[in-house]
Amino acid sequence: MASKYAFAQGLKELRFLFCQTSEHSAPVRNFLTRSYPTMKKHNPHTPIMIREASGVEPRVYARFEFGKEKMLPLTGLDDKAIESKVTELVKNAV
Repeated sequence: MASKYAFAQGLKELRFLFCQTSEHSAPVRNFLTRSYPTMKKHNPHTPIMIREASGVEPRVYARFEFGKEKMLPLTGLDDKAIESKVTELVKNAV
Protein backbone atom coordinates (compact mmCIF):
# COMPACT_ATOMS: atom_id res chain seq x y z
CA MET A 1 0.00 0.00 0.00
CA ALA A 2 2.93 2.33 0.55
CA SER A 3 3.83 2.73 -3.12
CA LYS A 4 0.16 3.23 -3.97
CA TYR A 5 0.15 6.55 -2.15
CA ALA A 6 3.57 7.85 -3.09
CA PHE A 7 2.54 11.23 -4.46
CA ALA A 8 4.04 12.72 -7.61
CA GLN A 9 6.80 15.25 -7.02
CA GLY A 10 4.74 18.13 -8.45
CA LEU A 11 1.67 17.51 -6.24
CA LYS A 12 1.25 20.43 -3.85
CA GLU A 13 -2.14 19.64 -2.25
CA LEU A 14 -4.84 16.96 -2.22
CA ARG A 15 -8.37 18.01 -1.25
CA PHE A 16 -11.46 15.86 -0.68
CA LEU A 17 -14.92 17.42 -0.74
CA PHE A 18 -17.96 15.41 0.35
CA CYS A 19 -21.14 15.45 2.42
CA GLN A 20 -20.77 14.35 6.04
CA THR A 21 -24.16 12.56 6.19
CA SER A 22 -25.36 11.50 2.73
CA GLU A 23 -25.28 7.94 1.42
CA HIS A 24 -23.56 8.91 -1.85
CA SER A 25 -20.55 10.15 0.16
CA ALA A 26 -20.30 7.06 2.40
CA PRO A 27 -17.66 5.32 0.23
CA VAL A 28 -15.47 8.46 0.37
CA ARG A 29 -15.76 8.58 4.16
CA ASN A 30 -14.84 4.87 4.35
CA PHE A 31 -11.90 5.36 1.99
CA LEU A 32 -10.54 8.28 4.02
CA THR A 33 -10.98 6.47 7.33
CA ARG A 34 -8.95 3.57 5.98
CA SER A 35 -6.38 5.35 3.79
CA TYR A 36 -5.69 8.79 5.29
CA PRO A 37 -3.14 7.56 7.88
CA THR A 38 -1.12 5.76 5.20
CA MET A 39 -1.24 8.67 2.76
CA LYS A 40 -0.12 11.12 5.46
CA LYS A 41 2.62 8.82 6.73
CA HIS A 42 4.18 8.52 3.28
CA ASN A 43 3.66 12.17 2.33
CA PRO A 44 4.10 14.14 5.55
CA HIS A 45 4.78 17.50 3.87
CA THR A 46 1.88 17.43 1.39
CA PRO A 47 -1.37 18.89 2.72
CA ILE A 48 -4.32 16.49 2.52
CA MET A 49 -7.44 18.52 3.16
CA ILE A 50 -10.83 17.11 4.06
CA ARG A 51 -13.75 19.43 3.44
CA GLU A 52 -17.29 18.50 4.45
CA ALA A 53 -20.31 20.42 3.18
CA SER A 54 -23.94 19.42 3.39
CA GLY A 55 -25.43 18.13 0.15
CA VAL A 56 -22.36 18.32 -2.11
CA GLU A 57 -21.37 15.61 -4.54
CA PRO A 58 -18.12 13.86 -3.54
CA ARG A 59 -15.01 14.82 -5.48
CA VAL A 60 -11.26 15.05 -5.12
CA TYR A 61 -8.99 17.89 -6.24
CA ALA A 62 -5.25 17.74 -6.83
CA ARG A 63 -3.28 21.00 -7.04
CA PHE A 64 0.02 20.80 -8.84
CA GLU A 65 2.90 23.19 -9.46
CA PHE A 66 2.25 26.44 -11.31
CA GLY A 67 -1.37 26.63 -10.08
CA LYS A 68 -2.65 23.74 -12.18
CA GLU A 69 -5.54 21.81 -10.64
CA LYS A 70 -7.33 18.61 -11.58
CA MET A 71 -10.71 17.44 -10.24
CA LEU A 72 -12.27 13.99 -10.35
CA PRO A 73 -15.88 13.27 -9.36
CA LEU A 74 -16.29 10.35 -6.93
CA THR A 75 -20.08 9.99 -7.11
CA GLY A 76 -21.29 6.42 -7.55
CA LEU A 77 -17.89 4.81 -6.97
CA ASP A 78 -17.19 2.15 -4.38
CA ASP A 79 -14.24 2.15 -1.99
CA LYS A 80 -11.89 0.29 -4.35
CA ALA A 81 -12.79 2.45 -7.36
CA ILE A 82 -12.12 5.59 -5.29
CA GLU A 83 -8.75 4.15 -4.29
CA SER A 84 -7.91 3.53 -7.94
CA LYS A 85 -8.94 7.05 -9.04
CA VAL A 86 -7.03 8.76 -6.23
CA THR A 87 -3.93 6.62 -6.88
CA GLU A 88 -4.02 7.56 -10.56
CA LEU A 89 -4.52 11.23 -9.72
CA VAL A 90 -1.65 11.55 -7.22
CA LYS A 91 0.87 9.72 -9.40
CA ASN A 92 0.31 11.70 -12.59
CA ALA A 93 1.45 15.29 -12.41
CA VAL A 94 -0.28 17.61 -14.89
